Amino acid sequence: MKKHSFILASQSPRRRELLRLLDIEFVVKPSDVEEIVEPGVPFEQVVMDLAKQKAAHIAYDHPDRIVLGFDTLVIHNHEALGKPRDRADAFQMLRRLSNDTHRVLTGCAMVCCDEIETFYDFADVTFHPMTDAEINDYLDTGEPFDKAGAYGIQGYGGRYVKKVDGDYYSVMGVPLSKLYQHIRGLQ
Repeated sequence: MKKHSFILASQSPRRRELLRLLDIEFVVKPSDVEEIVEPGVPFEQVVMDLAKQKAAHIAYDHPDRIVLGFDTLVIHNHEALGKPRDRADAFQMLRRLSNDTHRVLTGCAMVCCDEIETFYDFADVTFHPMTDAEINDYLDTGEPFDKAGAYGIQGYGGRYVKKVDGDYYSVMGVPLSKLYQHIRGLQ
């Protein structure tokens, strides 16, 4: 595959790890743009819009590079669960997800010059029942606090996952297969 010069507009270590699986050259320049969400927009559009805002913010200063932006949302009972504000918020999120199914959406934006491509993928994730003690033990690992829905499927949180239907890598924060197909189209 022809090499392109990419920028990852995220500081997420798992996104860096996943991009390495695509065999592309990239540098990391996290976006600190204020995220603006229009009310009433479907969640699928929200993740693509936020990914685009992040990528476009970085692309402005790097017009010769392809900037990749991502955004992930956990949706439970038609409500978005972002990153927890604190331990109590994380506890409540995990209690809600326990013994139930939720959807994880990850949007991606590829921005270069005036060209913007956006897409998303998803997975439905079912958790085993979790006791309050298990939730507290998981919170003690520190893992849940910087993740949408207060868990990381690739870490300690994976032990509570009963089933994943859909794109596993979207749960980790990159719609890997769809992104690869888009990158292949750049050749």
